[in-house]
Amino acid sequence: MKKTFLSFLMLVIGMQISVAQNTAAEQEIIDLSKEKWQWMSDKEADKLAELFDDKSVFVHMGGAWGKEREVNIIRSGGIHYKKADIHEVSVEIIDNTAILLNRITLLAVVGGNEVTNPFMVTEVYIKKDGAWKLGSLSFTKLMTPGQ
Repeated sequence: MKKTFLSFLMLVIGMQISVAQNTAAEQEIIDLSKEKWQWMSDKEADKLAELFDDKSVFVHMGGAWGKEREVNIIRSGGIHYKKADIHEVSVEIIDNTAILLNRITLLAVVGGNEVTNPFMVTEVYIKKDGAWKLGSLSFTKLMTPGQ
């Protein structure tokens, strides 16, 4: 009886560990996303321009636009993404497309005003010529930070 229970317990623990691990590709996307948030905080517009696909789209509370405008907004300080506290992250990879969801609290300066908002951020990455490119970044404001 003890042996059976111990075997069952080890099986359950092993399943939990395997569920918690990410594949190498998923971890690569998670790391790239974290690096992107740092570049946004540091206003590294040139690095972001390299990461963003030429056809990329960005959806914010104030509208939607393409790569050139997003890079210019970051470069000029029109939006300064000061700090993204990441609470949860998940990644799904479908062929050469990765969809990352981040639940974050974002501290930003928008139009000269410092604001903090809870968001679910959807990032879509496409693998092109062996490298991941950001195809879309969308912010969905959450009603409460814990959602």
